[in-house]
Amino acid sequence: MLNDVLTAILDFVEGVAPWLRILIASVAIALETSVLIGLIVPGDTIVIVSAMGVTSVLEGVILGLFVVLGALVGESIGYAIGWWVGPHFRASRVGRWIGEKNWQRAENYFERRGGIAIFLSRFLPVMHSLVPMIVGMSKYSYRRFLAWTIPACVLWSGIYITISASAAGTYRELGSSAHYAGYVFVGIIVAGLLLLFAGKKLLQWREARHMKD
Repeated sequence: MLNDVLTAILDFVEGVAPWLRILIASVAIALETSVLIGLIVPGDTIVIVSAMGVTSVLEGVILGLFVVLGALVGESIGYAIGWWVGPHFRASRVGRWIGEKNWQRAENYFERRGGIAIFLSRFLPVMHSLVPMIVGMSKYSYRRFLAWTIPACVLWSGIYITISASAAGTYRELGSSAHYAGYVFVGIIVAGLLLLFAGKKLLQWREARHMKD
């Protein structure tokens, strides 16, 4: 039963043209940080689903490149919003909905950690949506901003695409001959997500302690 469900899901994802999956993933990631959709719908989920349709290393690399490009476009837009209208946006209805506490946390985080905050924010909930705007508001050099955020985006996309594509690839190899293939697929995804969740929580805890010191 599980195999049938997973096969149907993977067939559906693979049935979507690769260029369309790549477009959806890259646009979703761009929107995540540029208009704060990531505060409601995590871009991680869209990348994971898109990567399930990856059937070759080349396709995975192309997906990764476009996801990184989408992330950089989104963060650059967030940076530009912060640079040009940051204080007004912060005081707007949307800014108030985000909460002054979150804005202050992001601001304090960047003031304390500088470039490291830009890198690590890609892996921190809420922070990855707010830090680019805070950096723009501070008039921090855009070139230095890119120098910190590019490697973070590459590492982030590589981790998610590798986990999802590896799980789907393993299932494809075992699906036709092993009844437990579905459990292997679920196990890889769950284990990967748990490790990522634990890593994020540990990072979040350490950074929270650092901000209190």
